[in-house]
Amino acid sequence: MKILFIGDIVGEPGRRAVKTLVPLLRLQHGLEAVVANGENSAGGSGITPKTAEEIFSAGVDAITTGDHLWDQKEVSALLESEPRFLRPLNYPPGTVGQGSHVFPIQGKASFAVLNLQGRVFMPTLDNPFAVVHAEVAHLRTQTRVILVDFHAEATSEKIALARMLDGQVSAVVGTHTHVQTADEQIFPGGTAFLCDAGFTGPHESVLGRDIEPVIRRFVTHLPQRFEVARNRVLLQGALLDVDEQTGRTRGIQRVSEPLP
Repeated sequence: MKILFIGDIVGEPGRRAVKTLVPLLRLQHGLEAVVANGENSAGGSGITPKTAEEIFSAGVDAITTGDHLWDQKEVSALLESEPRFLRPLNYPPGTVGQGSHVFPIQGKASFAVLNLQGRVFMPTLDNPFAVVHAEVAHLRTQTRVILVDFHAEATSEKIALARMLDGQVSAVVGTHTHVQTADEQIFPGGTAFLCDAGFTGPHESVLGRDIEPVIRRFVTHLPQRFEVARNRVLLQGALLDVDEQTGRTRGIQRVSEPLP
């Protein structure tokens, strides 16, 4: 099973990259599934039903999120009614929305997506290390192909969780830092890992934002308006080749595709 995971989609340029490139990448790689982190797709902060529909219409099967989940008030409609839209699993019990979902693929085994958020240098949620085991066990009764988006800041936290889940999930891919790492690997138990998938959007920027206001903020410590940048748009992420019977990943490859 070929799965493309797309790093954080930032604003209109990121959505444009997804709309343009995902259909091409589906054909080029014979993709069966596409998953994208969409928490920065609406103006660079949060997500709305409209921006989510743009992403789904481009051929994305599941959207994950993270600490910018609540930046747009309209997100509640997605959490209440859209099964393809995930929030981090480790929100307290009773929080609207879901942290995982199993997706059927016609003629293929189903696959699951599980969304988690880290706690190191991040807003405090429930401990992802404590809550993930029961959810993985539940998902494994339905499919062996499980992709985890771990939205976290600290590299040690991401690697530790992935090592803990080795052999239980197909892949753990990190998001949040918007900087693609060069540590793609497959652990002994068959779990693929990439510390951060990078981001999909304008890379002539500071993590997707216009350069000068960010510099002024660092120099002056005064509030600035951080608009989404426009130039050198890339789609970044990871391409996974997973054995649908065992759930073990056979290959992982970084993706950094320029928008024509």
